[in-house]
Amino acid sequence: MVNATSASLSLAASMANNKTLFDTALPPLPAYSLSPRPDFFPWLPDFWLSLVAPVIVYWVMSLGFHLVDTLDLFPQYRLHTPEEITSRNHASRYEVARDVVVQQLIQVVTGAALQLADPPEYIGKDGYDVAVWATRVRLAQRAVPGLLGLVGLNATAIAKNMAPAHPFLAGALAGGYYPFLKTDAQVPVFAHWELALAQLIYYFLVPALQFFVAVFILDTWQYFLHRLMHINRWLYTTFHSRHHRLYVPYAYGALYNHPFEGFLLDTLGAGIGFKVTGMTTLQGTCFFTFSTMKTIDDHCGYAFPWDPLQLITNNNAAYHDIHHQTWGIKTNFSQPFFTFWDGILNTKYKGARADRLADKKRTAEKTAAK
Repeated sequence: MVNATSASLSLAASMANNKTLFDTALPPLPAYSLSPRPDFFPWLPDFWLSLVAPVIVYWVMSLGFHLVDTLDLFPQYRLHTPEEITSRNHASRYEVARDVVVQQLIQVVTGAALQLADPPEYIGKDGYDVAVWATRVRLAQRAVPGLLGLVGLNATAIAKNMAPAHPFLAGALAGGYYPFLKTDAQVPVFAHWELALAQLIYYFLVPALQFFVAVFILDTWQYFLHRLMHINRWLYTTFHSRHHRLYVPYAYGALYNHPFEGFLLDTLGAGIGFKVTGMTTLQGTCFFTFSTMKTIDDHCGYAFPWDPLQLITNNNAAYHDIHHQTWGIKTNFSQPFFTFWDGILNTKYKGARADRLADKKRTAEKTAAK
């Protein structure tokens, strides 16, 4: 630990002597040794976890919604009546389940190929990578005096006045100048706040950025390809029309597609997001699994007010259900996460749901008959 009094005296003395602010070397980066990354579960290799997790989550979650359907547990939140599923859909439950299994087999094979093409993953470099970010934080401070100068402030004078009471703040204002931060062997070291910020960046901000960039890539990929399949008659008739046999979507029909479309739209889109962002296997597992959960929820057929997946974005079951109706099929192309492309390109459905009055009428007739 650096004594605060000695730190302030050291910094103040250096400034009083007009010592050049950048005459000290950067702290050295630590050495490291690599070892193979252990599996998240000792009894299940990460390779297989990444392949089976989305499949298991798909069937557990969608069959949970199917149970809600079967037992008619929350009829007040249904987007359609149970009778509509039978009367309006043009694919049987068996056909839907069969095609979903085919698509999942394609996903597993593609996922395995992506992983086998990647080099092995190692651990042991975290301390080094955090130090690299701390170095970037230190170098970024060198721009502070210039930025303050743009608004007429003398960073050196301000830092000199602040040095006795706030040596670390003064050092940052002076451009990352900490002459008191050294080991007994006079080797420069990082400030605690620099390391804390570097850890925040490395462990939280960078993974969050990777995830949101992957989401943006997947949303962009699916929007434009999905829209193309509605604009091009041949693509729609040959491939995408299969998915629209479900006029009334339900949970395990989320991946009911033509196999080629399923590979192109879902599997390849998510794979591109995974590869471009440089995610680890575990990060990719979380991304693929969460994308699967979101797709199921978008097709679940319920507008639950407490569903977190329907609260984080307005691209939810009610939004996507409009796209499955004949009167909304040329709108609401965005999937599976956000709706920004629909908003930017003016393809968001703006009218009232055309089936609301019909639903109310059917409900009233059914109640009267009882």
